[in-house]
Order: sequence, then C-alpha cells, then structure tokens
Amino acid sequence: MSTKIQTAAGAAAMLLAAAAMAVPAAAKVSQAEADKLGNSLTPIGAEKAGNAEGTIPAWEPLASTPAHEQGGFYADPYADDQPLFTIDGSNKAQYADKLTETHKALLDNVANYKMIVYPSRRNCAYPEFVNEALKYNALNAELVADGNGVANAKIAAPFPIPQEGVELVWNHNLRYRGFKLNRQFASIAPDGSGSFTPVTVYDEVIFTYSDPALQSFESLDNISLKYLQTVIAPSRRAGELLLVHETINQVKGARNAWQYNPGTKRVRRAPTVAYDNPQSYSDGRQTTDQFDLFNGSPDRYTWTNQGKSEKYIAYNSYKWADPSNTYEQMLTADSLNQDLMRYELHRVWTAEGKLREGQRHIYTRRVMSFDEDTYNMVTGEMYDSRGQLWRVQEGHIINYYDLPTCWNNSDVTYDIQAGYYNVQGLKNQEREINYAYDELNEDLLTPAALRRRGVR
Repeated sequence: MSTKIQTAAGAAAMLLAAAAMAVPAAAKVSQAEADKLGNSLTPIGAEKAGNAEGTIPAWEPLASTPAHEQGGFYADPYADDQPLFTIDGSNKAQYADKLTETHKALLDNVANYKMIVYPSRRNCAYPEFVNEALKYNALNAELVADGNGVANAKIAAPFPIPQEGVELVWNHNLRYRGFKLNRQFASIAPDGSGSFTPVTVYDEVIFTYSDPALQSFESLDNISLKYLQTVIAPSRRAGELLLVHETINQVKGARNAWQYNPGTKRVRRAPTVAYDNPQSYSDGRQTTDQFDLFNGSPDRYTWTNQGKSEKYIAYNSYKWADPSNTYEQMLTADSLNQDLMRYELHRVWTAEGKLREGQRHIYTRRVMSFDEDTYNMVTGEMYDSRGQLWRVQEGHIINYYDLPTCWNNSDVTYDIQAGYYNVQGLKNQEREINYAYDELNEDLLTPAALRRRGVR
C-alpha cells in the first residue's frame, strides 16, 4: 500500500470510529449483530467457520504472500494444490445440489464441458480501514429510493449483514476494489470456428466512494466512481473514448456518460451506456449492465434474497490468469479452455431479480450468486421474455494480495440458445492492474479532459 493511502487510511479509521459512536436510533442491524463482524463473522460478514463436512475451511487471511511488483502479474499461492475430482456430463447428477444453474446449463449444453475441483481456500482479506468501514456501514447504511439507492455508507460493501436481495446487488456494486487504478485488458468473442480478433481496452478509474480519506457520504455528491476507457485495438476502433460518472442513488441522478468518436472528433453525451443497450466491444453478446457481471442501477427489477448455499464456483483463478497462457490456448470455439480453470466449494448468496411492471429490459429475470467472502458476483442466469434461460455468466476471482482485495480477474458470458460466448477482462497478454496509480486525479476524468485526450 502506498504511503499516501496508509496516511489517509489512518485518518479514515479515526473518522469512522468517531462516527460509529453515534449509532442511529433506528439502526437496521443491532449493535449485537454488528459486533459479530470480526468475531463469529469475518469483517465483511461471511461465516468465519467452515462447514460441518470440512469441505469448506474456516476463513483465514494469507499468512504470507508471494513477492509482487506493482502492476505485474500475480504468482499463484496455491500452485502446489492438486485436483480433487472433475465434474462433467457423466457424473453431474452426483453433484447437482452443489451446482449453480449456470454450471448445470453449461454441462448440459456445451460439448465436453468440465469443472476441475480443487481444495477450497478462503483467504480473501481487506485493509483495516476497510474493515472499520464495514462495521460503520452495518450500523448506518440504508436503502433509499425504494432500494434503488444507498445512503450513509463508506468505502466498502454497505450491507455486510445483508437481509434484502437488493442489498446483495449493492454490496457487489460498491465492494472495495482499491481507490485509484489502471489496467489494460482484452475482450474476445470467438466465432463458430474459434477465430477471433481481440478488442483491447485501457481503462483508468477512481473509486471515489472507496477513497480512504472520505470525509462523509454527502461529500461524494452522489458519485461512486469515475471511469475512463480507451480502445487500443483493433486499429479501426483505436482512439474511441468512454467516460462514466456512476451515481449511487440513480433515481436522484442517473449515470452520466460521454463518448468521443475519433471519426467525428466530438464528445457527446451517451445516455444509452446503461441497462440493456449492447456493450460496445462484446459483438452484441453482452448488455452494458453485464460489465463486471453487473453494474448500474438495480431499479428495473424487484429483488429477492434466496439465501446462502454451497456451490462450486471459479476461484483462485491464477492458473487461468497466468501470463504464459496465450489467448489461442485459452479459448476454444465452444468455451473457455476448462483445463486452465480452477473450481472450489464456497458459500454463496443468491438474489433473484424479476422485471418490474412497466419497466423494460431484454432480460425479464436474473438470478445472481455472490461469493460470501467478497460479494463479488460469481455466476448469473438471464432469462428471455418467454421465461427461457438465455445467457449465463461466470466470474474468475483472484486474491490481489498486495492491496489486499479480491475481485474478478475476468468474466465470461455464454449464450445458451445461440451457442456462442464472450470473455472480457483478459490481461494475460496485456498488463495487470496497477493499484498505485496515485497520479490519477479527478480533473483527468471530466468531459473537458476527454476532449483534450481525443486527438488521434
């Protein structure tokens, strides 16, 4: 962690501790419940204990981590682990109760699909100032605007002891992913023969909501992050820019977005960069709100918390993220190369979203599962207007142990009906996340700055 962040983190911790002393009379979570955080519950609210069968271990942060150079790739702390077994079409019924609907659909519909299962590792942890923020949020955060906004939260998941389904969605949207970062990644949509042309993207982001020196929720002015994306390749698209200012209460103020097109050399507002409009570099295979598996306002759905269950999910995906893998090795015509994927048994929260009456979206129903140790969305099922399963999603978590934080290194969407897929976030032949991007400031993430950058 940089010196700037350490200093700011100390200030943030004192502010949060002072604020936590003034617990609102109508706190949604009692003091006794909040006191479980860091005790019987992990700081983020997961069950600290393992399961009775011993197939899910107790939570314990990594005692030691491999050496890491900022912006470089992450060595696998579990490289010596050996597979326990493989789930495929021949034995899927044996594990049905531990499979998400995403993986059932893939095992049923994708030829030779398999899941190689390894010992489960629960080592995701966060800086102490994040843990303090989680305690504060447990007592102070609240839903507003009929669940379509959040108030009185800071830095990390606003609802570490979640009750409502929409709280799980907000925990994913506002989970801690560092403060300032940049990275470069590829999005790839193979055709029926397995051929592809990567779309390479460079992005920069300030998670204003996760500023370690955040003074108050009100000081955010309803903005949770500022994000700038630059298309690097292919050459016909190089120089396209997208700027997003994401809002927290999207009823109070919708997402602000602007685009720069090098052909017209103009910056224009982009109100269509939201909801079910096609994501620009997915070849039409993903919607805008599928970036990061889900993003943006949850307001078009009514959400139900379906509780927690044990499921096999992609986890500790260092082998998949290894820079020695070429994209040609990683991708087949039908699916990702499952020999490079690692699955583990974890507890997940599940939320179901049903399209509200009077609202429009190409997905009339969504089911999302979230890792209990991070609130990263790990799988998703999207249904069409007939109620038929249409697309499924999978995220690939790794532990960025130098910060530390855990989130998806990449994610994939499979179209079950059409038989194709799109994967995004691949950094194997690009550059890894740089969490020490201290020189990035908010003046560089404005429409005016977009115009200045828009020179090709």
